[in-house]
Amino acid sequence: MTLHVDAVIVGAGFAGIAQALALREAGVESFVIVERAARVGGTWRDNTYPGIACDVPSHLYGLESHPWPRWSRVFAPGREIQAYLERIVAEEGLEQHLMLGTALTSARWHDGAWRVSLQPGSPYPGPSHPGSFQHNAVDPSARPPGNPSLAAPGAESTALCWGGEGEVVADHLVLAAGRLTEPRIPEITGLGTFSGPLFHSSRWDHTTAPHHDLAGRRIAVVGTGATAIQLVPELARRGAQVTLFQRTPAWIVPRGDHPVDAADMRRFESDPSALAEHRARLHAEGEARFASRSGDAVAAAEMRQVALDHLARQVPDAELRRALTPDYAFGCKRVLLSDDFYPAIASGAITLEPSALAEVRGSELVSASGARHSADMIVLATGFETSRQPYAALVTGERGTTLDAHWSRGMTAVASTLVAGFPNLFVLNGPNASLGHNSSVLLSEAQAELAAGLIAERAAAPFAFPGPIRVTDAAEEASTQEIAERATRTPWLTGGCANWYVDDRSGRLTLLWPGTVADFRARLARARPVGAPALQNEGVTT
Repeated sequence: MTLHVDAVIVGAGFAGIAQALALREAGVESFVIVERAARVGGTWRDNTYPGIACDVPSHLYGLESHPWPRWSRVFAPGREIQAYLERIVAEEGLEQHLMLGTALTSARWHDGAWRVSLQPGSPYPGPSHPGSFQHNAVDPSARPPGNPSLAAPGAESTALCWGGEGEVVADHLVLAAGRLTEPRIPEITGLGTFSGPLFHSSRWDHTTAPHHDLAGRRIAVVGTGATAIQLVPELARRGAQVTLFQRTPAWIVPRGDHPVDAADMRRFESDPSALAEHRARLHAEGEARFASRSGDAVAAAEMRQVALDHLARQVPDAELRRALTPDYAFGCKRVLLSDDFYPAIASGAITLEPSALAEVRGSELVSASGARHSADMIVLATGFETSRQPYAALVTGERGTTLDAHWSRGMTAVASTLVAGFPNLFVLNGPNASLGHNSSVLLSEAQAELAAGLIAERAAAPFAFPGPIRVTDAAEEASTQEIAERATRTPWLTGGCANWYVDDRSGRLTLLWPGTVADFRARLARARPVGAPALQNEGVTT
């Protein structure tokens, strides 16, 4: 039997859950959430490395509709964020909409609806070598251990079970799979010859490298981004001998993490308005950071000095400081937050190799500088395939073109959400829907509200929507040009670095939104119709 629903949501992380809540708030109950893993949580389910935590203040990072007063720290550990998402699903009864352990294999527009093909999926297998990492669709032959409908090991769940291959027909398709799903594996000569454990940081191998058994192990970490600066100090604390391969240093500013005061926790729990005011302050502080990240000369110079002073205080050795000082503009790459990375390096507990890993010869690692290091284990903290969304090859629009082909020169969309040639499709957390100064969850929530409003309005007043929602090529081109013009003089394009915000196929800024959260919401408001005339004025047709 073919299931027919108003909407299929792909992905059960923050964006997918936000979309489900928005649909329900708009009065739409006919939807399913397709998730290839056996649990919800997205990146917080997948990333379990030692030291994993958020780099956005906890009370701002959560969903606005579900404030949580009991975060344990200013920056929540990963396990708490995972538990938070699972709690929302349970409290809101979303299990009845979940199709866990279910992989999207294709979605194609046909006869006025999306035909979504599914098959049993599995969580990421956590392989030992890069060559065995699976595509986002999940290995078709793999099945999750035990009951694929379980939300957590040993837990009862009312999630929909999908007994085999099948098809769901949906009036609307929401892609909420995120950008931090597919590990980026660097091309390193001889990497496959390494004899010890080798894995990406987002696929931590708890069998060969349990957190409690790292003391004395020689661990090479490749990369110095947001993951590495959390991971490396924690490995050192656990007694590992760490060699860190740094291709490019990062701008790092103080983090200021600490446990949330018990009195504040009680106050937030007893007085929701106090928590809302705290969240509003954090939001305003985030918006104020946009100036320094986007190239305002005065703000950037001030924060650059903050970063340099932070480095000088924590690393007394001048030569080491030089190796850790970036040579590109502040804000060009993601600005990182840490109070323990520099001290760990300065203590001598970590060997800093200030060049990239160039070659692996068995257990010997050769850097670009020619230096040789030995290791028992390699962790690739090398980021994700952010600019080329892995699900895009699975989605075929009304012109017979895949989303991946449509985005062959980089991701594009109207208001970061609607794509020409793909009717009734909404992309969350995709083109220009990330932030470097504030919580990206805020953008996903705004996109989810836009999609839910359109889906609900079409269901309630079909006469106002005689056909599917389509954006024109001209509207998409205009939106792309608008982004390009706003990004022209920013450090993301002119700051003298390579970053994951820019698609190297076109040189365009395709990941980051070049504005504030308020700007983003205003842009979405221009795309949100009250009826068919507004749709047409915005370059959207029905």
